[in-house]
Amino acid sequence: MQIESIEIRNYRLFRDTKLTGLPRLAIVVGANGSGKSTLFDVFSFLREALTQNVAAAVARRGGFRELISRGETGPIAITVKFRESSGRLATYQLEISEDAGRPVVEREVLKFRRGQYGQPWHFVDFSRGRGVAITNEAAYGQEGAEAERKEHILDDPSVLAIKGLGQFKEFRVVAEFRSLIENWHISDFHISDARPSAEAGYAEHLSTRGDNIAQVAQYLFENHPDRFNRVLQVMSERVPGVSRVEAKPTFKDPFIARYVSDGTIKMFAYLVLLYDPKPHPLLAVEEPENQLYPELLHELVEEFREYARNGGQVFVSTHSPDFLNGARLEEIYWLIKEGGFTSARRASENETLRNLVAEGDLPGALWKQGLFEGAGPR
Repeated sequence: MQIESIEIRNYRLFRDTKLTGLPRLAIVVGANGSGKSTLFDVFSFLREALTQNVAAAVARRGGFRELISRGETGPIAITVKFRESSGRLATYQLEISEDAGRPVVEREVLKFRRGQYGQPWHFVDFSRGRGVAITNEAAYGQEGAEAERKEHILDDPSVLAIKGLGQFKEFRVVAEFRSLIENWHISDFHISDARPSAEAGYAEHLSTRGDNIAQVAQYLFENHPDRFNRVLQVMSERVPGVSRVEAKPTFKDPFIARYVSDGTIKMFAYLVLLYDPKPHPLLAVEEPENQLYPELLHELVEEFREYARNGGQVFVSTHSPDFLNGARLEEIYWLIKEGGFTSARRASENETLRNLVAEGDLPGALWKQGLFEGAGPR
């Protein structure tokens, strides 16, 4: 899956914000308070709304009145357009309102478009716990085929239809989309959690907080030695003072120790994440440059890019000119806060930036000079 655009309305700073033409790797910059964390929270919100329900996701953010944009009455709306694995253009639309003080799903639509001009099939179309779903998915795309629909009622108007229907094999398209969102990884990495990482137990993928590094490293060591050895090789190349790293069969992670720096632990965690044999369909990381040497950031950008090439779309926010210097202009978006609300721009659509980069200037240097209007590093 590749997200092509995101439209956010009435979600905190995003009263009406669009990010279009999204590439496999998208790097977001902006001044403090411009909404970078809010953008990543939208991903977290969608995932929590699916794995729990809309009411729980809203409550975690202080309630509907705290989440909705200032001065607006709603609904809160998030629209994601994406290409699924077979290349079809799909749209997922979610609108949330409040009923008697409780958040509810005002509208939820999952639709796929047939060809360039064909009318889309609404595989899911629900409002407040009641709606219809297509029952003849196998006929989708066949010439002359007409959609057949059946009405369904959910147990709770704050539960997403893609959660309820995605449990059943007959709704394959819905189930696949549900699985994609469930496997999004929105990093909330904390050194304090990673340092005492438990060695006992089993884990194939790094947790969002990074508190299972040792377990995942153990899994890579035993099941994917080529990737594990690559992680060790990169560590020995990049961490000052580390000339050789070994892993023992009993596996006690050599990096998770009291005397090891925060930057060393963080680099190891990122490498474990980025060399995962099964990339997450979406990976979102805020300010990966913290605790890392500036000289390492250009290579880190390339590793995020390689991760995206291998199947996981990546969103990264940064405050680092060094990190931005490793980015391509078409990968960079910047957020601007004007009149209390945020808008988004794409660097490659700015003629001045295009010309300067074509002449050899680096994006990070241009950002530091203030040429990303309204998004200077302050």
